[in-house]
Amino acid sequence: MFIRRTQTRSTASGEVYFTYRLVRSERVDSKVRQRTLLNLGRHFEIAQQHWPALCRRIDEILTGQLALDPDGPPGLETHAQRIAAQLLARAGAPGEGPDIQRVDVDSLELIRPRSVGVEHVGLWAMDQLGLRARLHELPVPASLCAAAIGSVIARMARPGSERATRRWLGERSALGELLGVDFETMGAMQLYRASDALMAHREAIERHLFDRAMGLFDLHPTVTLYDLTNTYFEGEAPGQPKAKRGHSKDKRTDRPLLTLALVLDASGFVRRSRVFAGNVREHHTVADML
Repeated sequence: MFIRRTQTRSTASGEVYFTYRLVRSERVDSKVRQRTLLNLGRHFEIAQQHWPALCRRIDEILTGQLALDPDGPPGLETHAQRIAAQLLARAGAPGEGPDIQRVDVDSLELIRPRSVGVEHVGLWAMDQLGLRARLHELPVPASLCAAAIGSVIARMARPGSERATRRWLGERSALGELLGVDFETMGAMQLYRASDALMAHREAIERHLFDRAMGLFDLHPTVTLYDLTNTYFEGEAPGQPKAKRGHSKDKRTDRPLLTLALVLDASGFVRRSRVFAGNVREHHTVADML
């Protein structure tokens, strides 16, 4: 088992870059062939001098051996565990038929434990609302759809910033295994771009979700609550035309604001949301929102 560095060219932009693959040499009859086990992507960050140690550690994990070099370079064990988990997942389930074994539970060691319950429930709820299918219908790349789904599930399970979401998806959650996505190698910028994509198609998504909720619960469209709140920028935000000074509910009149508007129906479902300039008031926006 070894790592190969290959130069390739983007078909879209013509950019030349390098990709990395995990390769194994196998003898077939009288010939030796090299088989790609896993594409490690273009952002593989382990230094070349540590590739042999990484490959040895992956072999140890796959064969159930203890680490022969526990004092390896920082990050090597994490990468080895992640790559070995991907290889095991690709190997698929064992053959059919009963295979009963006796196991000493006191000898079990948890490696890369992940949560899966809330992820299953979250995906089920998204499918009930048809949200996953709707996202894939939008003119958004598949990678951003996966990041958007991960961001939505993370908001249900562990609300936080994009940075916290990336850490939860990569280190704590099994959502990647459920979706067939490697969140461990997904950059934080991918989550920011996913948020931008959701915002760009906000009206279509809100309309779909509200109509679906009305059908699921046999409700009639109403408008019960319209409210505004605002948030402030730490800087002056000169590039944001909606950043204006106004009445701050956080008492931060020294900072430019953005106003967030929300319309709810009688059952508490969101009918529509909007982002206004920081100096607007309810009576100037309610007619447009309704």
